Amino acid sequence: MTILLTIIKLLKVNISFFHEKNHILKMHVLQPKHTKLKPEEVEKLLKDLNISLAQIPKIKINDPALPDKCEVSDVLRIERIVDNKKVIYYRVVAV
Repeated sequence: MTILLTIIKLLKVNISFFHEKNHILKMHVLQPKHTKLKPEEVEKLLKDLNISLAQIPKIKINDPALPDKCEVSDVLRIERIVDNKKVIYYRVVAV
């Protein structure tokens, strides 16, 4: 395990460890930030955009980028850096 951590540090890869059934999932620095929205934020988003939850693009529940404790119908804010600007996308967790 220490060799693995040394290699990761040398490659400058930012990882989070999740121990589920002896698997280690890695999160790379280039992976966009995924944030679970609170119910109040979801209501405000739907009202501001004048859309329903069904109209938000989907992301699979088994996607490794999902934050901990995400459930079906949770809404995520995905922040990407494009041309040195922050671009925000929204996804709803689906089966």
